[in-house]
Amino acid sequence: MARCKATFCLLLFVFGVMTFVLQPQASMAQQVQGDLSKRVKTRVQPTYPELARRMSVKGSVKLMVTIAANGKVKTTKVVGGHPLLVAASEDAIRRWKFDPAADEATGVVEFTFQDGTE
Repeated sequence: MARCKATFCLLLFVFGVMTFVLQPQASMAQQVQGDLSKRVKTRVQPTYPELARRMSVKGSVKLMVTIAANGKVKTTKVVGGHPLLVAASEDAIRRWKFDPAADEATGVVEFTFQDGTE
């Protein structure tokens, strides 16, 4: 009985790992408009939200971003996009780094979410 239980646990573990590994990967494109594109030092890809993936939600999120003179994201404002994708986009853009400049800059960043099954 114990051997059967161990075999079942092992099979369950392997199945879980294979499900994760074989899960379609999300593809995401990033588009930066305006003067911000010249200042980007570090980009961070957003994480495709699991609920959005399960619901097959695809689309773009546009964020109006203000960059402080020190190169850090000061503010973000959602210009458009699916509500399930907005939080991941804002989280990613807040981790971007920009070259310092004499003053603040504002521009639009667009993240496009697609599941990798197409």
